[in-house]
Amino acid sequence: MYAVIFRASVAETDDEYPRLAQRLRALAIEKYGCREFVAVTEGAEEIALSYWDTEQQIADWRNDPEHRHAQAMGRQKWYRSFTIEICEVIRKR
Repeated sequence: MYAVIFRASVAETDDEYPRLAQRLRALAIEKYGCREFVAVTEGAEEIALSYWDTEQQIADWRNDPEHRHAQAMGRQKWYRSFTIEICEVIRKR
């Protein structure tokens, strides 16, 4: 299993931001096999954790057209900065 850790410093959001985030979470789970997707925002910091069975699922998700649109909006408008880490889960209890 793999975990994707997305961390962002939020610059600004608009009405599209929460709608798109909710849509993308559903798409990741329903179309790409994401096992779990959780996001938390505190002040201007956001972190999202998602869990996947394969790296191919993650790559397919990364390349989804709706996700690509959200990535562009994040770079242009919503985020000051962000990082993405992909980790292999060694143990889960």
